[in-house]
Amino acid sequence: MRELINKAIINTSDTFAMSMTRFFKFIADRFFAKRYGHRAVVLETIAGVPGMVAGMLMHFKSLRAMKTGYGEHIREMLAEAENERMHLMFFIEIAKPSLFERILVLSAQFVFGLFYFFMYLIFPKTSHRMIGYFEDEAVESYSEYLRLVQSGAIENIAAPKLAIDYYNLKSDAKLSDLIERVRADEMHHSETNHKYAEDL
Repeated sequence: MRELINKAIINTSDTFAMSMTRFFKFIADRFFAKRYGHRAVVLETIAGVPGMVAGMLMHFKSLRAMKTGYGEHIREMLAEAENERMHLMFFIEIAKPSLFERILVLSAQFVFGLFYFFMYLIFPKTSHRMIGYFEDEAVESYSEYLRLVQSGAIENIAAPKLAIDYYNLKSDAKLSDLIERVRADEMHHSETNHKYAEDL
């Protein structure tokens, strides 16, 4: 597996981004512990927010400025949001969240959506850095999930048909195959957000 991106914390912006990442990780760790399927449902719900927010705000920025040059950023962010949405669909089929967990998901999405909208509006660089750190943590989380599946601690069930079709996997693909593909997506999102944080 490719090594995780470990960005050096070099300024106040990075420090804040890392602090927020640790805060959200603490909450996820306390609430979900080792229930990785349920953890993925909530985290992917939140993960689908930043790309949509960033893409929308960059779109409006382009309209206000009446300039081109924002297209690649907009498309990349919207593609990220769509990819994270699909991750959510996969893990909903696997974890089958309860009504309480679905309410928690909606609440988390609403609160984080508002928070990230205003954060990106004022501090886009810090926002991208924070999501880069989020994605680094997601890679670590999926790596641990994969290890438990491969060791037999978690049953290596069949991958959902939706995931098989989305990733063009073999018809007998397993949960471990899905986790590997999702983890690869998160690595890409990490690289993308860290790059935008450096370029802004």
